[in-house]
Parts: sequence; structure tokens; C-alpha cells
Amino acid sequence: MFTGLIEEIGVIKNVIPSKDGRTITVSCRTILDGTVIGDSIAINGACQTVTSIDKEQFSVYASGETCAVSTLGMMSPGAAVNLERAMSAQSRFGGHMVQGHVDVKGDIASISRDSRGMGVSVRIQPYYMKYIVAKGSVAVDGISLTVVSVNADTFNLYCIPETLSRTIIEQWKVGTAVNVEVDILAKYVEKMLEYKTGDTGGSDDEAIKRKLAEEGFM
Repeated sequence: MFTGLIEEIGVIKNVIPSKDGRTITVSCRTILDGTVIGDSIAINGACQTVTSIDKEQFSVYASGETCAVSTLGMMSPGAAVNLERAMSAQSRFGGHMVQGHVDVKGDIASISRDSRGMGVSVRIQPYYMKYIVAKGSVAVDGISLTVVSVNADTFNLYCIPETLSRTIIEQWKVGTAVNVEVDILAKYVEKMLEYKTGDTGGSDDEAIKRKLAEEGFM
């Protein structure tokens, strides 16, 4: 589990393709502290298991599925990446519940700047837009962000200077591919509404729908 608060910007040092995936080595410093083989690190929001580590870098093996679903399959040496270690039970939960399981690759549709920050529009497959709501949470390249507004196939974000300085957002351009993880709570709600259990299933679903409506979620 992650929070979506980026700890460090690392750099892809080496990529070794194999038949079923690729081994990716990342150069970094801060997140190596206390990290051991077997620990989880989110690379641009994709949770990966550390397979080797030394004082200046760590390596992971990205499976074929991970490479297909996320931008890890597109990474090349020299690319900057957002890094976050799995959260500990003692740390503050400053972002939102991020699993590190990328749902879909999106792309940057537009960028606008003002004196205080940067507005970003992200395009994803329309299917996933049902999980994106205004004022809700979304993880883009592993960054916990608040949705400003939504359209048919895009959602809009506003990034403050603090976020820009601590992440790779400044390197985004129109057309840049990004990893998107929707809020897991939305998917759980969807599953509950779909689930039927015998004769009582329908009434249970109606009760859930009424409760969601009362709380302003429908």
C-alpha cells in the first residue's frame, strides 16, 4: 500500500529485456534507506518488488503484464521516475489509498500554466471515467492528486508548486504517456452494487443505493 506522496525522483539507469518482461535498474538515494530485497517500491505508480540493491541503485523485474498495462514497458535509460516506498504502519496517511496497481495508461491531453501552478488534462479510455469524480482522488504516475473536473474521456488536475518540485510533472508534455490508478473505493462500491445474493440480494442492493444517494455519492 502507498500514499501517492512521492519520496524521490530517480533515474532509469539500465533496462534489460527478456522474453517475458524486463529488468529495470533505477539510480536513487533517499528511498534506499532501510530498503531490502523483497520490499515494494512504486515506480511511476507501478508497485514492483526489489530484486537487488546497493548504495546507489536498485533493480526490479517487470513482468510482461506489468509492461503491457503500465509505462514501465516504455522506459529507457535516462528517464526520470517518481519513487515511493510502501508505507509503514507508523507513518501518516497524507495522500490516499494507492495500491500501486496501474489500471490504465493515459496520456497528457493539455497543459496550462498560471502564476501559482499548472493545470493538466489527462485522457484515458472512456470505460475508466466512471471511476473518476470531481473532488475525488486519482493517482497519476504514482502521484496522489485531486480531480478538479471531468469530461467524457478526460479529467482535469491542478498541480501546486510543491507538487511540481517533488515529482516529474514538470517533464510532462502533451502526448506524454502516464500511469493511472483510479480510487479503489470506487471499484469496491461498483462490485457491491453488482453482487446479488439469493432473494435478499435485490433489497440489499437497493439499501446500498439509498445510502449512497443519501451521502451524495449518487
